[in-house]
Amino acid sequence: MKTVGLITEYNPFHNGHLYHIEMAQKTTHADTVIVIMSGDYVQRGTPAIMPKALRTEMALQCGASVVFELPVCYATGSAELFAMGAVSFLDALNVVDSICFGSECNDLEKLQVIADFLCEEPSEFKQALQERLKEGATFPAARHHALESCMNNPEYTDIIRDPNNILGIEYLKALKKLNSPMKAHTIQRQESHYHDLELRSKYSSASAIRSLLAYSGSVISTQPVEGTFDNTQYSNIFHTLEEQVPNHCLDILKDYHRVKYPLYQNDFSLLLKYKLLNKTPADLFRYVDVSEEMANRIYNQINNYFNYKQFRTLIQTKDVTTTRVNRALLHILLGTKKNNLHDYIEGGYHYYARLLGVRKDKERILSIISKNSRIPLLSKLSEEDSLPKLGSQMLYHDILASNLYSSVITYKFRTAFANEYKQPIIKL
Repeated sequence: MKTVGLITEYNPFHNGHLYHIEMAQKTTHADTVIVIMSGDYVQRGTPAIMPKALRTEMALQCGASVVFELPVCYATGSAELFAMGAVSFLDALNVVDSICFGSECNDLEKLQVIADFLCEEPSEFKQALQERLKEGATFPAARHHALESCMNNPEYTDIIRDPNNILGIEYLKALKKLNSPMKAHTIQRQESHYHDLELRSKYSSASAIRSLLAYSGSVISTQPVEGTFDNTQYSNIFHTLEEQVPNHCLDILKDYHRVKYPLYQNDFSLLLKYKLLNKTPADLFRYVDVSEEMANRIYNQINNYFNYKQFRTLIQTKDVTTTRVNRALLHILLGTKKNNLHDYIEGGYHYYARLLGVRKDKERILSIISKNSRIPLLSKLSEEDSLPKLGSQMLYHDILASNLYSSVITYKFRTAFANEYKQPIIKL
């Protein structure tokens, strides 16, 4: 059995993701597709637009063999942490032959050159990076400048401008640091750019589709609509999506619209303010991605808090990216502390493989994983007592994060609360 691993968010699932699954199988000749997916919160530091159960079902309907959940501390981490968390998970399963990721450049050799360079971090690169950071540049801008000055080759430095290229480089770095036997493959990102807000003919970005869904839910939306949908009538929104998402996904989008989704940052506004009101600057500094300066700004601005997104703009500075601030606030909300993350990493990153869903015709892969994996397969939360202390702690925070997300769904849409302990494994 040949197996390919995909690192995903599916926020939400669209035609580009279907293309990724199909091309990954074609490129690697795999007959089994193992997906490691972010749960209810994603790497850009926001809640996912829809719950992980719906996104899992979409993935299984469209070619994934099995879907596992990436622990929330990694799913909401920096690009480097997200990549290491996901790659180390696939490596720990000990059954994955290769990983396949999308990229804008579609040039694995060049991506590998940059990854090797960043793994080595020559002294001149470190110096150039620090000089730029001291000048007030954001970390991504400072790293790009340092690469440009040290590699002195625009073919390489231009690559690191694009989000999927950046993640691809981080995946390659992780593979190298882990000395993993998994082989890397990349495929060309189709038609749209990662941040595009306008719909394309077939392969639109997840950002554009989320914007359309925000427009569709504008009557009860807490999310400002970005993008241009002047020619889209409310009644025709799902008709518009027919060209953007696979049919199975469209059915799910229709069935659960305004029942389970869409969810946005501002839906968590009061929860975040409650957490912030209970914290001193010293408390805030303990959370992942929160600097001492940011902790002080949060504390000093709390009286000006109106909602989640508005507060984010209040504490953002020119030397910190929007995504970094999003992640910092989310870590505070979810309780992700630096010392906890340090302990998880030092202990080996992963302590269980949380199963979200599996295709019935592919269930054999679960037996193979159980036999070969270096971490236990967790298909029932009742099995948590068998986990080591760090594993129990990590799982506790995963469950708490998901229950918080479900609580917001209940409040917003007046639907029944879906306790994480009651959620079944999805089987199709």
